[in-house]
Amino acid sequence: MYICICNAIRETDLRDMARRSGGCAESVYAALGKRPNCGQCLDDANDLIAEEREAAAPATIAA
Repeated sequence: MYICICNAIRETDLRDMARRSGGCAESVYAALGKRPNCGQCLDDANDLIAEEREAAAPATIAA
């Protein structure tokens, strides 16, 4: 599925780069060699990035 139509950024590409880079959607877009155009995707992209980083974070062990 495309997250950003303007830049043809797919969900899989965004998730992969979210695991390998830091920052918000604009930073991840830059790491992909892109930049936001219309901005309609940024909220969804930021949510997806946060979700991916949360899933990749090591689980904390409750004592």
